[in-house]
Amino acid sequence: MKPTLFVLAAGMGSRYGGLKQLDGLGPNGETIMDYSIFDAIRGGFGKLVFVIRKSFEQDFREKIVAKYENHIPVEVVFQDLNDLPAGFTCPEGRQKPWGTNHAVLMGKDVIKEPFAVINADDFYGRDSFAVLGKWLSEMDGKQNQYCMVGYRVGNTLSESGSVARGVCETNAEGYLTGVVERTAIERIDGEIQFKDENGEKVVLEENTPVSMNMWGFTPDYFKYSEDYFAEFLKANISNLKCEYFIPLMVNELITKGKATVKVLDTTSKWFGVTYAADRQGVVDKIQALVNAGEYPEKLF
Repeated sequence: MKPTLFVLAAGMGSRYGGLKQLDGLGPNGETIMDYSIFDAIRGGFGKLVFVIRKSFEQDFREKIVAKYENHIPVEVVFQDLNDLPAGFTCPEGRQKPWGTNHAVLMGKDVIKEPFAVINADDFYGRDSFAVLGKWLSEMDGKQNQYCMVGYRVGNTLSESGSVARGVCETNAEGYLTGVVERTAIERIDGEIQFKDENGEKVVLEENTPVSMNMWGFTPDYFKYSEDYFAEFLKANISNLKCEYFIPLMVNELITKGKATVKVLDTTSKWFGVTYAADRQGVVDKIQALVNAGEYPEKLF
């Protein structure tokens, strides 16, 4: 059974000011998401699932889903603030979504096979989908064996300023033991560095793995996520800005020994529009990949 690609797109409407302004960065107006889906198809994925907000369903189906339907089966699910476990109601004044792992939970009724999770607006690169697709294609029928693509930190930096990254800690076998969020990472005088809690400079090796929110799971992950979401809400429901993130769930599972997460190395270079000044650089990088024959002039 081919794995499924689960695309987190519920934040699209707000981030882009409506889908009409979904940014075309490729030579024929392709979006970053178009490249991810093209790479996923050639990496062996067999189905697409998008999680969006119900409020822009029609726009999304007409402008986004219609492009892919003749290439790969597509399903759409919805993230809603009120979609909570029995016994919980959304507190008055809550406007912020419940986070990435809540969005993942919305796929539980339509995903029955190993699946990958990605952000809609990150450029992940061909090799990352090949590596992830291969791993997931061998996971059918297995449980508690997850993975994430660990990008080499040197391949994820912005030329326009510092970045925040989840720096991965691994054991000798290459399994994840933790993800530590580090801010203000940048290359200074040739060294990739950040300041620790004491303001001391810490240098990262070029190939240090970092998380760019590219995960691989088997369907048993949904049950863990449901159960832990109830625990999360008991402790946090009165906090109107709290979010249930994927790394929070993953950390819970690995620290309690319920699952393993293999960190997969990739040669792909991640890029995205972190700063407005990044946009032209992304356009140029995509054009260079097209010129090199990595992608056709027109994708879909």
